[in-house]
Amino acid sequence: MPFIPHTQDDVSRMLAALNLDSVQQLFDEVPENLLVRELNIPEGVTEMTLLREMKQRAEANFSGAMYLGAGAYEHHIPAAVWDVVSRGEFMTAYTPYQAEASQGTLQLVYEYQSMMTALMAMDVSNASLYDGASALSEAILMAVRASKRRSGHSVLVAGTLNPRYTRAARAIVETQGIDVQVLDFDHARLTLDEASLSAWEGRDDLTALVIPMPNFFGRIEEVNRLTDWAHQRQITVIGVVNPIAVSYLLPPGQWGQKGADIVVGDGQPLGLPLASGGPYFGFMCCRQSLVRQMPGRIIGRTVDLEGRTGFTLTLQAREQHIRRAKATSNICTNQGLAVTAATIHMALLGGEGLQSVAKASMAGAEALKQKLARVSGVSIVGVGPGFHEFVVRLPREAGKVVLKMAEKGVLPGLDLGREYPLLRDCLLVCVTETKTLADLEQYVTVLEETLKECSAC
Repeated sequence: MPFIPHTQDDVSRMLAALNLDSVQQLFDEVPENLLVRELNIPEGVTEMTLLREMKQRAEANFSGAMYLGAGAYEHHIPAAVWDVVSRGEFMTAYTPYQAEASQGTLQLVYEYQSMMTALMAMDVSNASLYDGASALSEAILMAVRASKRRSGHSVLVAGTLNPRYTRAARAIVETQGIDVQVLDFDHARLTLDEASLSAWEGRDDLTALVIPMPNFFGRIEEVNRLTDWAHQRQITVIGVVNPIAVSYLLPPGQWGQKGADIVVGDGQPLGLPLASGGPYFGFMCCRQSLVRQMPGRIIGRTVDLEGRTGFTLTLQAREQHIRRAKATSNICTNQGLAVTAATIHMALLGGEGLQSVAKASMAGAEALKQKLARVSGVSIVGVGPGFHEFVVRLPREAGKVVLKMAEKGVLPGLDLGREYPLLRDCLLVCVTETKTLADLEQYVTVLEETLKECSAC
């Protein structure tokens, strides 16, 4: 059977029935400048040729020591995680609309939700979203729906939030009349400049405050003070968190006097490999009072007439599928396979295991900072507590140092000049539990060699 089953004769008869001359007329509402005239799809090749091509591409990937974080993190993943995920029951499972045929999938998502609410100290978790950035966008829309104001919504975002998250949120919510304002950050401390909040005192259009923890620079924000500031002004608090960090640091459900209202982030650190940009999944937790505004699925546990435990879809906004214009969200699915991996990963490690990963990562970051202190011309930017990322100022332009060190087998971090021109001589360095003391010594040695070579750069 051909992949596209319609013959040209079939297409011609359908067009005639619709009184159209071409298939393109079915899409005449698409603006001319958005049309793609030529896809440039290459001719098919043999399986052997394709495998050779994919092997060559895989060999081009960086395979040295990596200290790049900025939202995607290299953690050890127990072999059992993806061995179990690869079983057919999980790998090929479809949306669990029929509870009687999907008890295994439903139970797994229920366990995932239970773990996430415990980890975040929140009331409710959904069954996941696409990624951390889209989860933040959905959280903002959720806060707007829950607001008593009918118009004039402004959202304050800490300037220390991952800039990719900020761009994604703006792209999605600003088209819906929501004003996203980025607050200044203290360039010495690399945390939110709380004085910038004073400009918003007395405003009656504030809907939400977005607080990252840890922030993009690895620093810990004053989450208790910021949360209370927002709640005193009836502003919804949205926390954007790293799930590994939360296992050791104060969970968002305990921030301030009342805790965060909505918590989102990316689940990639929980058992998902770094593989050419994916996979990812966004998690979302919230207070019980906001559950009706939460997009996506919630799985519940119950008993049947015979007293046997069963699982089923408890809340799912069906209008997502039948009334798109009035939908809670147009996200109608969850990242099921990625969530499966995260659930198995959390089950294998447990609470103590996740804390061990967090502690080892923090200890490694502190050890590398101390070693870098002996390198001439290098300094650590930012003061106060941090997690497993930190900012290093170099005596050379960071981008050139990154390229040189990568040639020597060490990817030293993210060139912050790509996002912040004033920090073009700075690196964002990430250390996880995968790095040994020997790895850290190698980092320092290669950096010293590179700085000498780049003296004329």
